[in-house]
Amino acid sequence: MIMACESWQKQLDTYLDGELSADEMKAFDAHVRTCSSCAADALARVQMKRSLQVAGKRFAPSIDFRRRIQKSIAAKPQRSFSLAWTLATVAAVLVAGTLALTHLAARSSRDHVFSEIADLHVATLASSSPVDVVSTDRHTVKPWFQGKIPFAFNLPEVQNTEFTLVGGRMTYLDQTPGAQLLYDVRKHHISVFIFQERSVPVNWSANSLAPKNSPFNVETWSQGGLRYFAISDTNPADIDALAQLFERD
Repeated sequence: MIMACESWQKQLDTYLDGELSADEMKAFDAHVRTCSSCAADALARVQMKRSLQVAGKRFAPSIDFRRRIQKSIAAKPQRSFSLAWTLATVAAVLVAGTLALTHLAARSSRDHVFSEIADLHVATLASSSPVDVVSTDRHTVKPWFQGKIPFAFNLPEVQNTEFTLVGGRMTYLDQTPGAQLLYDVRKHHISVFIFQERSVPVNWSANSLAPKNSPFNVETWSQGGLRYFAISDTNPADIDALAQLFERD
């Protein structure tokens, strides 16, 4: 009997709320009259619903309470404006934070590259054989790199300038092959590193300066799809003058 009534009991609340179709209501009425279990259950639920209704009417809101609710509802537009302003402020802060993080990430990448360039320069100066091809003639140094690196580059003519070409060597920046050229100027060594621009995925800008704690001065520029770095402990004017020679060539 209990198993047979399970399908009816699942619809008791729907039946008591009058949400069944006319035919279903008639069938349920007939079942409740012949089933004491479902009748008792239906009676209990009806009594519970009535008790809730009586309890709800017992605590009718006062006039003062109604006024407070009305004032609260009237103030909602102001709170909505305040909420909108707060959300806009939060969004602005999030955007600013994202831009700051992006800037810091880009700066961190630049600092990493500058640090690697400085390490390569120091390693060259500390080596007993700082260059692989020794020559002051650019027409000797440039062809030496053919077939050793995946790009070609031009070397400026430095005769009748303060700079002297010492030679060149292959180098690697994070496993990326490139060229390193060594120049002398008044007993100072300047390394010029050349890599493919796409192999150094950093957001470079006009103010992409070396880290403040670096003992070297560094200048970087882009030309013909190549990224150049000039680094030395000489003064920035010497580095800039050599960079201009490369850019004019």
